[in-house]
Amino acid sequence: MENQASSKSIILNNGFYLGLTLVLINLIMYAAGMHLSTLGGTINLGVLAIGLIVFPVLGISKFKKSTGGYLTWGQGLKVGVGIVTIGALISIIYSHIFTGFIEPEFYTQLEEFTRGQLMDAGLTSEQIEKQLETQSKFQGTITGDAIGLLFYIFIGFVVSAIVSAISKHSKEDDNKF
Repeated sequence: MENQASSKSIILNNGFYLGLTLVLINLIMYAAGMHLSTLGGTINLGVLAIGLIVFPVLGISKFKKSTGGYLTWGQGLKVGVGIVTIGALISIIYSHIFTGFIEPEFYTQLEEFTRGQLMDAGLTSEQIEKQLETQSKFQGTITGDAIGLLFYIFIGFVVSAIVSAISKHSKEDDNKF
């Protein structure tokens, strides 16, 4: 029972910090006027990738220390995926706050930016319209949120599975020597 309370605390804390990191980088990009730039998108993606690796690794490591150095693959997976899920939910909620209150014209601005990028890439008007139509179906919708959450969870699963496989250690492992 103590391990469950310990994992819950670690999941909530690290998930909160992951979500906070994602929100802060988005706010910084917005304040710097880079929220619609390629460089801003690249920075945002880089921070996301680093966050989706670092926070589960730290959480799994902290959990392992709290259990006296023992960790099963399943425990590590639970902690890592839990952290990413909490962080993703915070990020999704922030996204709705951003597009609903902070920058209600964001999707219109994004469409204009995307249109310019697609024109520069040499796409025809028909191809551009089709691309923008597809893009708009997922922006700010439950379907888009669900796909985003599943993406986060999948990445969290992969990272956590690898870290847990490397970090797992049981009492039986101690008895082998």
